[in-house]
Amino acid sequence: MKNLTIKELAETIQKIVGHQGEIIWDSSKPDGTPRKHMDVSKMKNQVWKAKIKLEKSIKKTYLWFLENEDEFKDVYIK
Repeated sequence: MKNLTIKELAETIQKIVGHQGEIIWDSSKPDGTPRKHMDVSKMKNQVWKAKIKLEKSIKKTYLWFLENEDEFKDVYIK
């Protein structure tokens, strides 16, 4: 498992969705949030392994959302 910064995650999502605007960071909080690590030892003991890389799973999720967007419009557009 690779550790990923919020910046790396934001840039990955930005690339996938085609957003070309600037990502604005709150420089008044330069240290960000403390690291939060998941304990995956139980999954590893069960021989569980992710089958899809993070970038591919974000792409699949985004494409699914685009295909189903009309079902959610009432929820997020007021």
